[in-house]
Formats: sequence, C-alpha cells, structure tokens
Amino acid sequence: MRTCKEDVRILEVCLSPDLGGLELYMLRCARYFNAHGVIARGSKLGEYFEKERLAHHKIGRKNPFALAKIIDTCKADVLHVHWTKDMAVVVLAKLLSCQKPKIVQTRHMHMTRFKDDFYHRFLYRHVDGMIGVTRLVCEQIERFVPESVRPKVFASYIGVETPPVLAAPERLNLREEYALGDAFVVGIFGRIEPAKGQRVVLEAVECLRQRGHAAKALVVGSAMDAGYEKKLQERFGDAVFGGFSNRVSSLMQVCDCVVLATEKETFGLVLVEAMRAGVCVLGSNSGGPREIIENGVSGLLFEPMNTEDLAEKLALVLEDEGLRVALARQGQERAKERFDETTQFEEVRAALEELCV
Repeated sequence: MRTCKEDVRILEVCLSPDLGGLELYMLRCARYFNAHGVIARGSKLGEYFEKERLAHHKIGRKNPFALAKIIDTCKADVLHVHWTKDMAVVVLAKLLSCQKPKIVQTRHMHMTRFKDDFYHRFLYRHVDGMIGVTRLVCEQIERFVPESVRPKVFASYIGVETPPVLAAPERLNLREEYALGDAFVVGIFGRIEPAKGQRVVLEAVECLRQRGHAAKALVVGSAMDAGYEKKLQERFGDAVFGGFSNRVSSLMQVCDCVVLATEKETFGLVLVEAMRAGVCVLGSNSGGPREIIENGVSGLLFEPMNTEDLAEKLALVLEDEGLRVALARQGQERAKERFDETTQFEEVRAALEELCV
C-alpha cells in the first residue's frame, strides 16, 4: 500500500454518495498523501479516482465487514474519515479488524449539541483524533464531546493550490460563451438549494439592476432539486445558470466578485478559491467566512440571508472599482498566507503521524 510516510499507512474514507467540497477534499487528500481511498459503490467520486488512476476500493455504505477486510489487506495504520455518517461503520470496522488502526476524523460540519449519550460515547471512545476545519469547529468539539471520551483535537483550515491565471482573451471568450457581455458579474458557486442562498444573491443583483446598474448573476453548480432550480430560472430570467462545471477557477476569474451566501457555512472553500484567483469576495457574517474574511480589508461580510444588506455591499464594490481591486488584492495575499494547500496538507500529515507514534 502506498503511504504518506514510509511507516504510516493511511486509508482515506468517504462513503458519501454526493459530490461536493467534502468529497472532493477527500480525493485531494488521497492524491496528496498517495493513499488508498475507500468510497461507496455508485459514488460520484469513482470516476475521479478512475480518471486519475488513484488506488481505491468500493464497498457498500453500511458494510463494516468489507471495510475491515480492506484495513487488514492494506495493513492500514490510520483511517482518515470525512463524512460524519461514516463514523459508526468505521468504528465497527476497526473493532472487527486485526490491524486496529487509529481513527482520525476531519470535521467539516458544525457540531451543535452535546454528544454525551451512550451511542456517541461508544463512538468517540474509539476515535483517536479530530481535525476541525475552523477554530469555531474545534471549540464546538471541545464544548460538546465529553472530556472523558474526547479525541485529541487539531485545527487546520482547508487549503487551495494557486490557480492558473486566465489570460485576457480567454476571459473574453468565456464571457461570450456564457452571454455575460459587459455586465458587472456576480458569481455564486455551489450546489443549488435553498440553504446555499442563491435566491438572496439573485434578489440582490436584481436590486442593482433596479438602480440602473448593468449587473448579471452567474450561478454555477448542480441542482439538488430540479424543480427549485426551474423556479429560480423562471423568476430571475436575466441570470445565467451554468450548471455543474469543471472550470470553476476559470469561471471565477470572469466574475467581478464572488458571493458565498450560505446561512450557516462551516468553512467556505469557495471564498478561498476566489481569493486565490484574485477575485473580490463577499460572504455571510456567520461561521467559517468570519475566519476567512477580514471585513473591509480582504472582502466584505453581510448579514446572512439579508437581500438588502447584500445589495448594499454589492453596490459598494460595483461603484468603487478602487475598493474592489484593493479587497481582491488583500484577499489574494491573505489566502496565499493562511490557506495554502501544501501548508494545510502538511499540518494534516503531522496530525496523522503524531497519533501513530
């Protein structure tokens, strides 16, 4: 089995059927650590592992016996888990295995209630480490997991690699391809669903147009509910819906600003990706975006799900190009300094290896 260090064998585990930031992060971990991946049969991650020819195993989502067999076959020292719903299967697989590997969970979601019942005490008693993707998540782990069963807690922001810079002609071609013209483009990237706040962004852009500005929203992402997406398309006919795209970084660079409007975002990888691409960002004043954006310095924060406040902030960066350029420049520097992919992966590597000593 390939490893991230000669004497530490890692299995990256994510049995989620979806394909979002969490799942793609697991793929990036497998790639960076040169580790085997364990995914669910029918997982959308499968085509990515196969395309890149990365070693991986496919099992049923609720089959600890199959996972235990993989653990022993690969002689895994560490199970790096990403999806919270996998924890029971992973713990049972550890107990069923001969290898008895360490379990480390990267916690991508907020923790909102005490985990002091029998079930959670049983799980956490067999977990060795938890990596919070923000300081707030780490604080939640320490607040809600009883000290007697609490795993060792590490903090590590999710990093992003430096994206290739899009040349001016390529930007122009993309704007033409998506019928953006000369409009002030507000981009929103992610799965299309109510909690992601596309409606709020579309309403805010509509407010800009009502003020006489040539503004247009670019919505990129797959729909969780085709009916909901259709309603948005019918209501906001001037917006451009680009669907799922593998060219996210390029599309961000044709935007004048990128907005993350999720009501309760744990981290906010979209913001970091846009900042690294040199694009001005705006994020909800809640959760992860508060740790990513220095308000008024490296981006702007607005009240979650508040159309009027977002419209006012968008008007600021639309009407003041100097401010927009300054926010983009400072954001890019901040992302380079604090959210670098290599730095972050080395922090995770150190955490995984520390637990194996």
